[in-house]
Amino acid sequence: MRMYEDVSRETFGRLGIYVDLVRKWQPAQNLISQSTMDDIWMRHVADSIQIQRTLPNARSWIDFGSGAGFPGLVTAMLLKQEGEDGIVHMVESNQRKAAFLRTVAREAGCNVKVHAGRIEAVTNGWEAPIEGVSARALASLQVLCGFSSQFIQGGASAVFHKGQDFRREIEEASAEWSIDLVEKVSLVDPLSRVLVLSKIEPKTAK
Repeated sequence: MRMYEDVSRETFGRLGIYVDLVRKWQPAQNLISQSTMDDIWMRHVADSIQIQRTLPNARSWIDFGSGAGFPGLVTAMLLKQEGEDGIVHMVESNQRKAAFLRTVAREAGCNVKVHAGRIEAVTNGWEAPIEGVSARALASLQVLCGFSSQFIQGGASAVFHKGQDFRREIEEASAEWSIDLVEKVSLVDPLSRVLVLSKIEPKTAK
């Protein structure tokens, strides 16, 4: 598959450590849907790779509602492949899942900073530079616009996975936000989209 074309042997090794840890922690943490476990490399890893590939020049990311770490940890491993300066800030309010994220980052050797708290609290007064924003299976596009607006207005771009109902989500978000948005067909599911937001402004209530 084309997503794996430029993945190095070392990065495959890190991804393998990650997948093994997901399988190890799954019985206690329910990190991903059990029905997708046998297809984890396609449904979760490959699906996450396309996020970093969408913004290949972004070296500093923030990932909202990181959960099991898709796509944030995969992004961090791809950044590691390209140099030592990349970082992914991962925001996760569940303390046990935050512990899982730290374990993967430590054992796979990637540059991740885990922020164990609610998104609104963690990002209030944020100062670290951010070039890329991601979130997967977290919230509606309308809500994600609110979470990401300060970063996009500061020059970042946001990349969000959306399923087959993406058109309705775009319409709902557009009622509240003025958005510059590009739709990319998902390389994993042709009925889904990867949405890239490069400009966002709240609409003034009339």
